[in-house]
Amino acid sequence: MLFGLDGVEIGLIIVFLTLFSAILSGFPVAFAIGGAGVISFFIIAALDSAGLLVHQAIDSGSDAYRALVATGVREDSISIFRYPDLPRYAMPVFERGWEVALDRNVSFIVNRINERVIAGASIETLLAVLMFVMMGIVLERSKIADDLLKTMARVFGPLPGGLAVSIVVVGAFLAASTGIVGATVVTMGLLALPTMLRNNYSPELATGVIAASGTLGQIIPPSIVIVLLGTLAGDLYSTAQEARAQSMGCTDALTYLGEPAVVSVGTLFQAALLPGILLAGLYALYAFGFAMLNPSKAPPVHGSGGMGEPVTRGEAFTWYLGVPLLLIVATIGFSQINVVGSQSTVVSSFSEAGQAASLRTNVGEQCQAAMIELHGQSAWDQAVAEQAEIEAAGGVDTGHRLSEEERAAATAAKIAGAAPIGTGIAILTVLLGITLAWGRAVSPSSEPLPLQIGAAGLALGLVMDALFITPTTSSGATVVLMAVPWLLALYGCKHAAQRLSQNELIRVVFPPLVLIVAVLGSILGGITNPTPAAALGAAGAIMLAAYRKLREDDRSPKIILWSTFAVIIMILVGTNFDLRVNAEEVSAESWIAFIVAQAAYLYALFGLFFACWVLFKAGVLGPAVRETAKVTSMVFTILVASQLLNLVVISFGGEHYIQQFLQSFDNEHKVFLVVMLVLFVLGFVLDFLEIIYIVVPIVGPVIYGGSFDPKWVTIMIAVNLQTSFLTPPFGFALFYLRGVAPASVTTGHIYRGVLPFVAIQVAGLALLWFLPGIVTIVPDLIPN
Repeated sequence: MLFGLDGVEIGLIIVFLTLFSAILSGFPVAFAIGGAGVISFFIIAALDSAGLLVHQAIDSGSDAYRALVATGVREDSISIFRYPDLPRYAMPVFERGWEVALDRNVSFIVNRINERVIAGASIETLLAVLMFVMMGIVLERSKIADDLLKTMARVFGPLPGGLAVSIVVVGAFLAASTGIVGATVVTMGLLALPTMLRNNYSPELATGVIAASGTLGQIIPPSIVIVLLGTLAGDLYSTAQEARAQSMGCTDALTYLGEPAVVSVGTLFQAALLPGILLAGLYALYAFGFAMLNPSKAPPVHGSGGMGEPVTRGEAFTWYLGVPLLLIVATIGFSQINVVGSQSTVVSSFSEAGQAASLRTNVGEQCQAAMIELHGQSAWDQAVAEQAEIEAAGGVDTGHRLSEEERAAATAAKIAGAAPIGTGIAILTVLLGITLAWGRAVSPSSEPLPLQIGAAGLALGLVMDALFITPTTSSGATVVLMAVPWLLALYGCKHAAQRLSQNELIRVVFPPLVLIVAVLGSILGGITNPTPAAALGAAGAIMLAAYRKLREDDRSPKIILWSTFAVIIMILVGTNFDLRVNAEEVSAESWIAFIVAQAAYLYALFGLFFACWVLFKAGVLGPAVRETAKVTSMVFTILVASQLLNLVVISFGGEHYIQQFLQSFDNEHKVFLVVMLVLFVLGFVLDFLEIIYIVVPIVGPVIYGGSFDPKWVTIMIAVNLQTSFLTPPFGFALFYLRGVAPASVTTGHIYRGVLPFVAIQVAGLALLWFLPGIVTIVPDLIPN
């Protein structure tokens, strides 16, 4: 044995030394990873061929091994780490020779590229990365981030530590719109750091809050880190739980877990929401506390100019908060007593399948014992009782085709039980009502009549819906009946929007906020998956940037505004009319709706092309597209190169060796803690892409194969990487900030400034460790 080490251990050392050397050499990371895989493979193959690498494998034919298996120990749990005294025999690290390993690696890498890059199931999700990157770069290059920083500084500046708090708020905004740590840190470093220093802010607090807020892009959705982790987590969790179930004697993971072993990127976005908000809140709380204890190092800053018409505290509370809250609470309350609800009359042609038992009970003794250990005796007893009731009733009804009489009866029951006010109309009423309330709030001295007319239109619309519109009323008739009320409401909302546009805070914050809510809302609400949402975000960012540019040049932005309305019309028509015009019989109403939707689509498309032309002429679109292509190409090239490096580790048994070492702890909390510490250290020298595609696939089968919630595991990894990127002396965020900081700010200032925020990150990790419900509560509340 060379240096007294096992051949597999030496192989792992060679791989990681080669990888780090290649990365530090200055070559592009994507090519350095692939080159490290090729070089390390041939170094290990040469040493193995020379007989210098020897792997000490357990002798499975020895008496001691057979005696151990006879005691009930599973063969897959026997390793040299758990049973170091078992007899062993020497073998080469490439069991069938390096030539066979090379041939297998070439075949595997071609398959992996096909599965994950060209035609695999994860390629659609990976496309979201391209569009989220595009969304972020366009918003950053169109100076929308600059507007946000200036406006938030004027809002929070008069408070102690207000500039620091404004940085946290803008950092959260940019994280939700870009998801790119480097871009956020550099942008805020260039725009905010000089302002904070001019206003006598401590360099430590200024640099610390900028670096920490910039890393929020790692965790706040739509985070690219979570998108990339999610594409791996789903496969890792499913495969690991299938293996776990079979090792417990169960047929599949569904039987063992009682639920499918799946996790999606959309679910991970839901899980990341509260942790991201929690960290941002802790940052802001620290900045405010620091200013209270050290007022000279974070003084209040009073900006010039006002934010709009002065409003009394009572008026602000009534119209900004009171009326919107009343509308929301009233709608939720009426939905509970079926005044507001669904008016759908759609009835399935088949009856619903009967409810099965909460757990499968037709299992073997070994699986039963494992399920009782996992779920508890009471859950098992409940499932047994449920299954007995089902069998006594004749078994589970798997569903049958309904007769005409049964369908008519089901339809009549739905009509009789329908709520008087439809959910869609109620939601529109709430949204337009909030717009009217805020229009009154920003300008209490303006003529209230237009807003009162709008409110009367909303009230009339609710009355019309309750009295004259039934579940059997056609969509066309509904439009005719609601035309006058909604025209009145839109008249009032037009005046409200004009008043809102005069308020600087709303004018700057509202458009990107609406874009973020549209993108995240469609994902978190389960309306669509991340890829269409990312496309919406990219298109919205382009139109938003074009709108800002046109306003900046004193040109009319009406085309952009009307294109936005066209998108809204398209969505409303598509959700309320049957647009399938290829059926045998199509009503005139459907044809009219189809033509309206098609016209809206074409105008929205024209508006998007017009926005692209405006940004192209302004010199914004070209650099944004090139930067997007650069980042996306790097992601996909690293994906391919990391597969090659992973296969090299697998070929000489390195992956199996690491997994056996982790499993030898016999305590999944210890295993996960070890993995987190390793990822934390690797975060000093590897970017998140390398960690996700090289390290996570190796340790994933262990950490995703236990009883931990996969959402919690993934979010803990993301927050851990965020902490690593912030920790001196190697944190990537610190290097980004150092590159744009003025000469008066030293590296020592940056290091001392981020230490409190690193402590906050560690405290946040500890909080998530002991209170995992922070991660799981939102996915549990939102149906997936």
